[in-house]
Amino acid sequence: MSFYLISPEIYSWFILPLLIFLARIGDVSMETIRVIYISRGIKYLAPIIAFFEIIIWLLAMEVVMSDLSNIANFFAFAFGFATGTYVGLVIEERLSIGMVIMRIVTTEESNEEIAQFLESEHFGVTSLDAKGSRGSVKMILSLVNRADVPRITGHIQTTNPTAFFSIEDVRYVNQGVFRPKKPNAITGLFHSFIRPRKKK
Repeated sequence: MSFYLISPEIYSWFILPLLIFLARIGDVSMETIRVIYISRGIKYLAPIIAFFEIIIWLLAMEVVMSDLSNIANFFAFAFGFATGTYVGLVIEERLSIGMVIMRIVTTEESNEEIAQFLESEHFGVTSLDAKGSRGSVKMILSLVNRADVPRITGHIQTTNPTAFFSIEDVRYVNQGVFRPKKPNAITGLFHSFIRPRKKK
């Protein structure tokens, strides 16, 4: 009964574009996360996300193609695409998926303090002697969880604000010393299904 209380103009120019906008946010954010999962080598989540992503996309496209004269649908489709890209990146940042390699270049005085901090936090540390444009320096290499990066960079900026560091994504790691990472609610559920069971 409530459907007949909504005028066709309001439904066509406001409600329908809003639904398209929300649908585009959903499928584009899924697409962004799916691509990031593929780049991280997480194969078991990407196909599941792709399944729901394409269903939502087809629904949104069907609505837009059914009324090509409605310019509001086109704008909702475009704005939803842009917003969905941003939302997907925000979600990926919150999930903190995967590991990164940190390269820290410091002077010899501050090298030990940063290395000791990383070791105390159970991160693997490799220190190298190097020569920079301003003289001898130390380079520290460490593989860390993405979720731990803000805390590490915060410590570096507090103890040695002039230290140079770079961060790069890592897709695959074989051996090393790594700080255990607590799985989040999403990835932890899937890990519980695919983790090999120990033989009794």
